Amino acid sequence: MNMRRTAVMALGSLLISGMAWAHPDAAHVKVENAWARASVPGQQASGAFMRLTAEEPLKLVGVETSAAGVAEVHEMKMEGDVMRMRAIDSLDLPKGVAVDLKPGGYHLMLQQLKAPLVKDSQVSVTLIFKDAKGEQSRLNLQLPVRMAAPGAAAAKGHEAMGHGAHMH
Repeated sequence: MNMRRTAVMALGSLLISGMAWAHPDAAHVKVENAWARASVPGQQASGAFMRLTAEEPLKLVGVETSAAGVAEVHEMKMEGDVMRMRAIDSLDLPKGVAVDLKPGGYHLMLQQLKAPLVKDSQVSVTLIFKDAKGEQSRLNLQLPVRMAAPGAAAAKGHEAMGHGAHMH
């Protein structure tokens, strides 16, 4: 009886610590407006986008997904008059500062897609972070697959109006 009780208590504490270990970072990073771009059959790559706000200084150091053979954090930027895209080792997430992963900027690149990302489905993605001590944490996300960013049509309308105003 006593051994059984000790075993149950040990198992209980393992489960509790295991649950804490599985999501140690869930409270440390707020994720908003997350989505992945739908792809068509034969398309080898797609992007995933979101806004990340870290509650402590972190670096986004990797991304994993079973939906693609290769998943990387990418940066797009102008070099002269050419837009270049490249994988980066890490993306700084300063404490309390919203960092946008968006088309034309930093984003998650999913390459060697195993199957098309179908509109209105979901894709599972795990973000890997490192803190100031170099300790890794992971955050598992289910991203909705869409054709465009949430609210993109409204944003495009504002952009067009803004450009029109500058021309006068």
